[in-house]
Amino acid sequence: MAILEIRNLSKNYGKGENQVKALKHIEFQINQGEFVALLGTSGSGKSTLLNIIGGLDTAAKGEIKIQGKNIAKLKAKELAIFRRRNIGFVFQNYSLMPVLNVYDNVALPVSFDRGRHIDHAYIKQLLQDLKIWDKRTKYPSELSGGQQQRVAIARALANKPSLILADEPTGNLDSKTTNDVISLLKTSGKQYNQTILMVTHNEIIAQSCDRIIRIEDGFLLENGKDGGFYA
Repeated sequence: MAILEIRNLSKNYGKGENQVKALKHIEFQINQGEFVALLGTSGSGKSTLLNIIGGLDTAAKGEIKIQGKNIAKLKAKELAIFRRRNIGFVFQNYSLMPVLNVYDNVALPVSFDRGRHIDHAYIKQLLQDLKIWDKRTKYPSELSGGQQQRVAIARALANKPSLILADEPTGNLDSKTTNDVISLLKTSGKQYNQTILMVTHNEIIAQSCDRIIRIEDGFLLENGKDGGFYA
């Protein structure tokens, strides 16, 4: 079952002679439970595509369906609520709130959603699974890079979203911590039935995923594990 469907998606920046076509007629789908790598060099359009899927940017044309809902047609308030309840984000720079401790950083997305109960038992389980429960009262500045990324992963899972979008989540980490984070994403995805789309420029990391979607100069070049293309 497809949880994410992209149809004829294009994105332009600027106008006239200065116009840059960042994405050109992108089409693919991702099924429930898949861990997919979005692979490409710097400037290929992969982060732009991820931001559009996450509702952080808009496309010139095309459809972005998440669980059957075309988010391109949602009004700003509707999109904000849909994104908060259905999409989790993991960023390269962690994007943790420096004035909040680990526990409060993880609970933050839920607290933004008025009327939703914070499932403290679930958050405790997340922190235990990610081996940072003992760090729950620490602040981001007191943690290592790997520990901060674990907090970011827990925060992405806190709202129990159906789709996790990870933008170069290991870009600032050493090789050992990188392997740990990829393993954690895989484990968390299976344990909590998450679908994960991860942007990376690292071929080795991409090969560890279920499938690779390769993008270059705004075009989709490859959509498959075996080097072939299929939708």
